[in-house]
Amino acid sequence: MKKLFLGLLAIVAIGVINYACSTQNTENTKESIVSEENAAVLGGQASVKDDVSAKDIVKVAVSSPDHTTLVKAVQAADFVNSLSNAGPFTVFAPVNSAFDALPEGTVDNLLKPENKDALTDILQYHVTVSTYEKEKLYDGQILGQVNGENATIHIKGGKTYINDAEILASVKASNGIVHVINKVLLPANK
Repeated sequence: MKKLFLGLLAIVAIGVINYACSTQNTENTKESIVSEENAAVLGGQASVKDDVSAKDIVKVAVSSPDHTTLVKAVQAADFVNSLSNAGPFTVFAPVNSAFDALPEGTVDNLLKPENKDALTDILQYHVTVSTYEKEKLYDGQILGQVNGENATIHIKGGKTYINDAEILASVKASNGIVHVINKVLLPANK
């Protein structure tokens, strides 16, 4: 009888230990999942770390030494997560010299927190929903930009322009395409 009692006690003890270990592992896994979910929600799509997949539009811009002013503007307007989402988007990305060509003080003024709405409007005028490859753009094509206004494609002398900004290069991204342009696009009402 004593052997039977000790055997039962050993089985119960093993069962309790196994249950405690599995509960602890489940709780740790839940905590890990919740932490990852919170990180993605709190930081948005741009906070997702992925060194394997193709770069999204924001990561393309960040990796370009010719787009540091654009990146600062996108950050100041809190537009990073929007441009990191699935899209697809076509972004017309002015190079630094395009911003430098604006009247002195324009960029610094737009980067001020009190001018965030104006900056956002200008940045949204550089984005359209869908992917428009340069080769498929045609003369007179009208694109509806994210800010609600339209921009027009022109083909002149074999070169492609959006309004009066020349498309210098194009870079595919995981969520669309980035067309590098030589001028800042300004909405008609600004």
